[in-house]
Amino acid sequence: MTRPLVLLLSGPNLNLLGEREPDVYGTATLEDHVATARAEADRHGLDVEHLQTNHEGELVEAIHAARGRCAAIVINPGAFTHYAWSIHDALAAFAGPIVELHLSNPHAREPWRHTSVVAPVASGTIAGFGADGYRLALDATAKLLGADGA
Repeated sequence: MTRPLVLLLSGPNLNLLGEREPDVYGTATLEDHVATARAEADRHGLDVEHLQTNHEGELVEAIHAARGRCAAIVINPGAFTHYAWSIHDALAAFAGPIVELHLSNPHAREPWRHTSVVAPVASGTIAGFGADGYRLALDATAKLLGADGA
């Protein structure tokens, strides 16, 4: 039996986690966060496919390719959160649950970070919980998919 697939998307500069602004984003690497997400997904009988890119169009293409193939999307869009309407539109065309994820709390930071173009098309947002956010996001995704049997 095939397990539902969750697409985990990581936007620009997240490849620098562990090095970039550890006081804001912590010391865990992106690979650490993906491992956490995979472990939580596995606990719920889900699989995770991960893509990190610094390019908006690649995220749009990945979202398009997820249609009809993936059960849900968890996305940490990084700075694209605040202005990438093409990502908003691509996510709006995805039929499954979408969880927006941020390590920091954008609302506790600079005013330009307070607006999310992803939030209006997301089922919910996990923000401000640091490394624990990846576990929380996959737990929420499992609940939204009804795969909360663990």
